[in-house]
Amino acid sequence: MSNVALPTTLEAWLARLEAAHPVGIDLGLDRVAEVARRMGLLARPIAGRVITVAGTNGKGSTVAMLEALARAHGLTTATYTSPHLIRYNERLRLDGQEASDAILMAGFAAVEAARLDGETVSLTYFEVGTLGALWAMAQHPADIALLEVGLGGRLDAVNIIDPDVAVVTTVAQDHAAFLGTDLEQIGREKAGILRPGRPAVLGSRELPASVRQVAAELGARVFALGDDFRWDDSLPDPGLPLDNAATALKALELAGVALDPAACRRALTEVRLPGRMQWLGQWCLDVGHNPHAARYLAERLAAAPCAGRTWALLAMLGDKDADGVIAALAPAVDGWVTASLAGERARRADDLAERLAGQGASVAHRGGSPSEAAAWLAERLAPKDRVLVCGSFFTVGEVLEWLAQRPSAGQTDQDTGGSEEAR
Repeated sequence: MSNVALPTTLEAWLARLEAAHPVGIDLGLDRVAEVARRMGLLARPIAGRVITVAGTNGKGSTVAMLEALARAHGLTTATYTSPHLIRYNERLRLDGQEASDAILMAGFAAVEAARLDGETVSLTYFEVGTLGALWAMAQHPADIALLEVGLGGRLDAVNIIDPDVAVVTTVAQDHAAFLGTDLEQIGREKAGILRPGRPAVLGSRELPASVRQVAAELGARVFALGDDFRWDDSLPDPGLPLDNAATALKALELAGVALDPAACRRALTEVRLPGRMQWLGQWCLDVGHNPHAARYLAERLAAAPCAGRTWALLAMLGDKDADGVIAALAPAVDGWVTASLAGERARRADDLAERLAGQGASVAHRGGSPSEAAAWLAERLAPKDRVLVCGSFFTVGEVLEWLAQRPSAGQTDQDTGGSEEAR
């Protein structure tokens, strides 16, 4: 064990993790599995049952409904998701509550001790976070653990844990630098979470053939939306995509839960997921950042027209398909405001404005940060106007914080339905 003093605050830990590995994303399971073995995470179950969820979009809403449904049936839960909107603590929820700084730091310390126990193993920010979350779950195993894949599936750190039920929500283009643009190959990567003989829940009617091919090769039992299950009209609309709601219900049933209609209704009525078609007064916030998610957003907005103008406040990362997102949103948007994100992966407001101009759209304002753009727009909104804030978790998180600090921040959510995500 190194003699270097460990951080004493969560903020300091996160800064250390960000600087620890030469690259932010380093797909592969060898390093993370070795540290997990040293930590004893592969020697015993981390929970009574494990459900792992992969997909381009729809993961977050599916996991949120799984958690709400499980808890409504009296089960204890441990939930790991990424990324977060405002606080890192959002990534780990133990029995419905965000993990404390102390729990997260204890997990990071356990990972640090294990990776230095023998030949030193280098881990990314995400890998340490995943291992720390799994360690925290293993300390007091819940009835059900819900694990959201960060990127891809086959080589994602979450995949060191064998799920009892594996879910693939959607397959579309995103993270092209790591997963490529071939949908069949992307589908094969996401299907890498499937396990031999165990249920595979396919939550989209439009998955590439490779997903079923992987299931067949493994002998996984396939349960497909539209063929083996569908949305039950007797249940309330949760305000999240109904395909994902049906998928969550089927996955929980296959995990051995006897579904009670009253508990299901209660869970689906009460479930909330920030940043997915989340309405705060005139502001709609959604983390959608690829064309597939943007099309869903545009459909939702078109289905509920407003009396005024629909504005879009758009800020995106440089490795996302900005042209595709703009094209998908354009039919539902009357005016645009662009903003810049910070960091190496950022896309500038000017770049977005030029892409909008290339598609025949005019930009009313090129902001600095998303919060600056929001402040500019807030001063000019008519009473019947509405604003869609989208393009990235970073965009939505910053504007959520800005809205919370405004004098009118006491407004309540009007609708917490959402675009499918994994952003």
